[in-house]
Amino acid sequence: MTRPLIDPESPSPLRLETARLALLLPRASWAPRVLDYFRRNEAYHAPWSPDVADDFLTLGFWRRRLTDNRAEFEADVSLRLFVEERATHDIVGTCSFTHIQRGPFLACYLGYTLDQAREGRGYMTEALRAAIPHVFDDLGLHRIMAAYMPDNTRSARVLERLGFLIEGTARDYLFLHGRWRDHVLTSLTNPRPMHPGRTGTTPR
Repeated sequence: MTRPLIDPESPSPLRLETARLALLLPRASWAPRVLDYFRRNEAYHAPWSPDVADDFLTLGFWRRRLTDNRAEFEADVSLRLFVEERATHDIVGTCSFTHIQRGPFLACYLGYTLDQAREGRGYMTEALRAAIPHVFDDLGLHRIMAAYMPDNTRSARVLERLGFLIEGTARDYLFLHGRWRDHVLTSLTNPRPMHPGRTGTTPR
């Protein structure tokens, strides 16, 4: 699946809205806002995140990354959405569907982050309840996979509320903060089964 080329400074090619939130692929000029989000949540995200590039907390990194996000969307490789609070226009989270695979797999991996100041308000569950139907119905994927460390109870609760099923525990799954960490593996499958087609996907 390929899409028309997107100008890095054009409005978001995708916008999903909920009662409190908007999910979108922001333009490169949003780099200062994105950088502010990651700076103020650096310590909060650190226990669950892999090591980042040396220039991660710079405007240059995020100008490039936001441009790359759109290129990956065009290439049908990923969908990396930022979550905006509609009342304040603050960036309050991210949800990313990456490593999109077609063919017989029709699957991707889910990852997400949330602003510490919005913790406990149900924002991530609300955002993903908008994003997941888009991934299933519009992108035509069959399976979304997500993994979390066993002590990340907040992620466990979010995924459980969304209907993700635990498939097991993977030993030494990711290298984080100097050592290999076990992760709980979960998945959610499309309630409307899809099957691969020659030029895309079609419902059974």
